[in-house]
Amino acid sequence: MARPDTSRYQTFGDITGRLDDIVAQVRDKDVSLERSLDLFDEAIALGSKAVDLVDATDFSPEEEAKLDEADGTDKAKEPEPSDAPAQAAQSFGETGGAE
Repeated sequence: MARPDTSRYQTFGDITGRLDDIVAQVRDKDVSLERSLDLFDEAIALGSKAVDLVDATDFSPEEEAKLDEADGTDKAKEPEPSDAPAQAAQSFGETGGAE
């Protein structure tokens, strides 16, 4: 089977809009299995196109700084891997023999 044509979808908004349409069509009980499979193939092609859009995105220095800042904020909330055993022991009431 030929790959579905996704050339008219150029932005994430276009892609997500079409994916929403596909979901609505597949949920319709009157849609045949063959049509649902065709829509599934189109959804996969659209997902691949979305990945390509992400890979091709060029961020400005300001956008990159915001992303780095947000990434640093998320990492600050997560415990360090070396702290995990100590935190696990504390959560189970173990004190390491220092009672």
